Amino acid sequence: MATPLTDQEKRKQISIRGIVGVENVAELKKGFNRHLHFTLVKDRNIATPRDYYFALAHTVRDHLVGRWIRTQQFYYETDPKRVYYLSLEFYMGRTLQNTMINLGLQNACDEAIYQLGLDMEELEEMEEDAGLGNGGLGRLAACFLDSMATLGLAAYGYGIRYEYGIFNQKIRDGWQVEEADDWLRHGNPWEKARPEYMLPVHFYGRVEETRDGSKWVDTQVVLAMPYDTPIPGYMNNTVNTMRLWSARAPNDFNLSDFNVGDYIEAVLDRNLAENITRVLYPNDNFFEGKELRLKQEYFVVAATLQDIIRRFKTSKRGDALRTSFETFPEKVAVQLNDTHPAMAIPELMRIFVDIEKLDWDTAWDLTRRTFAYTNHTVLPEALERWPVELLEKLLPRHLQIIYHINLVHLDKIAALFPKDMEKLRKMSLIEEDGCKRVNMAHLCIVGSHAVNGVAEIHSNIIKTDVFRDFSDLEPGKFQNKTNGITPRRWLLLCNPGLAELIAEVIGEDYVRDLSQLKKLNDFVDDAALVRDISRVKQDNKVKFAQYLEREYRVKINPSSMFDVHVKRIHEYKRQVLNCLHIITMYNRIRMKPTAPFVPRTVIIGGKAAPGYHMAKMIIRLITSVAEVVNNDPVVGNKLKVIFLENYRVSLAEKVIPATDLSEQISTAGTEASGTGNMKFMLNGALTIGTMDGANVEMAEEAGEENLFIFGMRVEDVAKLDKSGYDAMLYYKRIPELKHVMDQITSGFFSPKNPDLFKELTDMLFKFDRFKVFADFEDYIKCQEKVSKLYQNPKEWTKMVIRNIAATGKFSSDRTITQYATEVWGVKPTDLKIPPPNEPREAIEATARALQKM
Repeated sequence: MATPLTDQEKRKQISIRGIVGVENVAELKKGFNRHLHFTLVKDRNIATPRDYYFALAHTVRDHLVGRWIRTQQFYYETDPKRVYYLSLEFYMGRTLQNTMINLGLQNACDEAIYQLGLDMEELEEMEEDAGLGNGGLGRLAACFLDSMATLGLAAYGYGIRYEYGIFNQKIRDGWQVEEADDWLRHGNPWEKARPEYMLPVHFYGRVEETRDGSKWVDTQVVLAMPYDTPIPGYMNNTVNTMRLWSARAPNDFNLSDFNVGDYIEAVLDRNLAENITRVLYPNDNFFEGKELRLKQEYFVVAATLQDIIRRFKTSKRGDALRTSFETFPEKVAVQLNDTHPAMAIPELMRIFVDIEKLDWDTAWDLTRRTFAYTNHTVLPEALERWPVELLEKLLPRHLQIIYHINLVHLDKIAALFPKDMEKLRKMSLIEEDGCKRVNMAHLCIVGSHAVNGVAEIHSNIIKTDVFRDFSDLEPGKFQNKTNGITPRRWLLLCNPGLAELIAEVIGEDYVRDLSQLKKLNDFVDDAALVRDISRVKQDNKVKFAQYLEREYRVKINPSSMFDVHVKRIHEYKRQVLNCLHIITMYNRIRMKPTAPFVPRTVIIGGKAAPGYHMAKMIIRLITSVAEVVNNDPVVGNKLKVIFLENYRVSLAEKVIPATDLSEQISTAGTEASGTGNMKFMLNGALTIGTMDGANVEMAEEAGEENLFIFGMRVEDVAKLDKSGYDAMLYYKRIPELKHVMDQITSGFFSPKNPDLFKELTDMLFKFDRFKVFADFEDYIKCQEKVSKLYQNPKEWTKMVIRNIAATGKFSSDRTITQYATEVWGVKPTDLKIPPPNEPREAIEATARALQKM
């Protein structure tokens, strides 16, 4: 097996990673040694690889600070409209390499570290992922921050600094077990605590009606401490801020008179307040109505809105404080990333009405013009519906405000549709059946001026189905914003070989304008490009195979097809369908051991929510099948099954560039968009998928003939729902499906416990909402087409090139440009903020240039 070039060797040849100046390298080495000595208090005799990582991180961070301060000065001078992206999740992954790339420092750092006799990849591997998200929604927020900075928007990400992020997944005896993710154990070099901006957040208490209006009194106070992380744009000197809040108990917490007797107890009780930001809820596409979760949601919203209003009031150069709020929506845009930050709507109303003493109608007009809401799912179990009883206890004033919003809203509906009680019931913010609940999606729709889905098919489902009554009422409010990914992390960082190859063919500008990739269409038949693309993929596969052997002691064949299915484990994502295909291939090999077979390595990875029993059973099925397949001598090297443990951002960066076939096989109408699908496409994998989420638009961009599309469309699923889905029909009709199911049911894959998968098979036969059997036959046929094409490497690679050429639309730069112009009312700019070494007057000159534009 030829040893592929290390990323470091590849970077040596690369232009898009910055120039290596001698003085630059010398300065970096000096900074590194200074931090090792003064910051880490170590010398080269006793420093560990982690110390070296921290020394490098601090050195790179030094290069951010001047630009960070400059950017904030620039915003103060120009007083632009600010965009606030509110999200309970920011799945950032690692920061070091992304920062080096965006500052153009990668090559110089590589050279400096090499001259110091250290290994850059080893240092990069020391960094913990910032796993402050579950999956797609949190990673989207991270990609959006990168694009907002790259497009020069005055934008801020606001969220929670969870002490423990998404759990680390271990597989023991085939089962998932969770371990706490103590990601801050060694400290975080990228954040800066800002105790001077600490803010109070109130909970509980009661509402007192006074002559001056409602007063929320007798509350418990928790302090919100901000931690700021710099977000550098790509090569434009812009460094924006992500501000994450951490809960702190006030110093007088529980020390009021009745508690004075037990001072020790009172101090220990501070933990109760600080628990608010202790841990990320590990649910993806599932609502768990816990009090602590509602506290988290209100905590981030209350702290953030105080911050936004403080920044709005503080106008430029110490002029008088802004006292009028009439320009608030002209200066502030707030995007709600799903309904998790929905309490921002009643909270802003409370501030305007109770504190700033605006009348209701004025406050409501300002509030609606400020907020916009992104919906991320149509799965009913994922929609947030908070019990009224809980809100009444935790946030009594907000519940009153929600009731009043609902009253005004329903009065409007009743006037338009007199006597239509059913419409009132369906459109109310309060659900009355059983325990009274607040429907947070309805609150967001009513309280926002724009509502969007995250792919065309999803936005249409929202308009014509889930929120149809609202969309009929205000059709102009509903938009589509198809998700995207940042090409900096998802190409330059994770696949330097491919990034450089593309730059050699079409130039470097595609990094900021991904639509330029369509120029590759002119080179589809270029034999040299076909060869080079194929070589880059093979290098990435060898590298990933070596990683698997090193980390997991599993040997795989790098010339086999890498068939990869990585995402959260969920019934709707249908990892089980993939599993049925694996067993089908296994049976075919066993039946005809000498028949030709295209070798495959099937790699499945992802976390199951700890409380999601069925998802954990699905993992157990995959590991059981892997155990049998991988140890059957008849199968040999033809088929291997790997469950990829602890899938996370930094592991995605390794597996995606090595993938041949990307599995995107959710039931049509269930995956809002997907973004992993786009990452695979950009990195030279072909897609096997249903017409769901953004797959539909990928097929549109590349041509359906360049994807492996199979299965029911949305209309077919609807038809099947109407007539009734009967799994037994397929089981009886399709011999291979029957064989596979009989094996699972009889305990072939669990000989020690034949009934192990009874709940799973019962689900598939009796109450499978996601109709796995209905798509089985077409999926198997489609997989045969995949194998056939893989036997013709040249044609396969040409299809890969056509796919890469069609990914331009799926850059988050395009998504953010659309949000900016169509929702937030701001304009992207390619104006560069003057670097820190230029005098301050340069800022004013740039500000004047911006005004002219």
